[in-house]
Amino acid sequence: MLFTPVKCDPKPSSDRTTAFRRAMSLDNGVSISWLEQTWNNDILDKKAIKVSDLKLLKQLGFKSIRLPVAFAHFQNDDNSMQKILGHIDETLGLCRLYGFKLIICYHSGNLNDDNYLAETQKVMSLWTMLAEKYIRENPDNLFFEIYNEPPHMDPEKWNYAAYNIVKTIRQIDKNRTLIVGASNYNSIYELSRTVPMADDNVIYTYHFYEPFFFTHQGAEWIGDQVSTTGVPFPYDANNWPPLNPKAKGTAGEANYDKYNRDGNEQSVRDKLQIVKDWAQKYDLPILCGEYGVYNKYADLNSRCRYIKAVRQTLKALNMPGMLWDYNSNFSIFDGEPAVTNLPDCMKDAIGYSGKK
Repeated sequence: MLFTPVKCDPKPSSDRTTAFRRAMSLDNGVSISWLEQTWNNDILDKKAIKVSDLKLLKQLGFKSIRLPVAFAHFQNDDNSMQKILGHIDETLGLCRLYGFKLIICYHSGNLNDDNYLAETQKVMSLWTMLAEKYIRENPDNLFFEIYNEPPHMDPEKWNYAAYNIVKTIRQIDKNRTLIVGASNYNSIYELSRTVPMADDNVIYTYHFYEPFFFTHQGAEWIGDQVSTTGVPFPYDANNWPPLNPKAKGTAGEANYDKYNRDGNEQSVRDKLQIVKDWAQKYDLPILCGEYGVYNKYADLNSRCRYIKAVRQTLKALNMPGMLWDYNSNFSIFDGEPAVTNLPDCMKDAIGYSGKK
């Protein structure tokens, strides 16, 4: 059964105290992104999170783990789902042992404007199963992120889907803090236009990769708009690459032309201020669920400067943040995760002094 959304009034609520506290407990987080890698045929047979990983993350000062899972890809295969749930249970056990908060995130979904009614039912079915399975888990330590990066779709259709997913979970679990983002891939701009739902136990999330021209330079899955590589952060006229011919006529050409204005710390702060202002307007807890830099083409020092700028701005604005990601193509390590493979500038960027 699908329900009609009910929105909240922009008035402070003392009932959000718990959600605010839990949101801040997620600060200094990181995604471990192996169960969303649908392009890897053997992902379910890999044990990607080990005791050594939790010890390393603890040493580096991380406090929470976000676990994106491509549920829609495996949902119709009972054997695969059992393996998925086994991996989640094992990860949850390690998080309990080492004192990490855990977010289970519904990743790689199929929602769009045309199928949102049917797809919402599928997502609701999955969350019904998960809510029942984890009903006894401490809500201070386990969070549900209902859907990663809803696509560029009608915001009202996404809001309708989100409300119904939340309503479904609430029929089972009244106490779990849920994490909800906006359409257009957890856009800060879409979120700033959103009227929150009438549920005081929700953390609102956004993903921050601004300027995208820098953070995703050379990312093959994005396309020609990010084909220009060698882009520094901040903008440096003396170290400025030519526009890749493939980017001509795309958004990448416009982004190239305005990078001298967008590629700096003040621009990062101005954009993050947009979601901070929205959260203050409605008195809501908010989470930067992803930020980071594709590490194949961006130079190390630029990556360090960017991550430090975002991290420090988030802290100045009192907004918790989570890096994307631990050990894939946005990793902060130079090689396999290890303190010895963490460059000095990245240690500085994440605030690691070596004393933890």
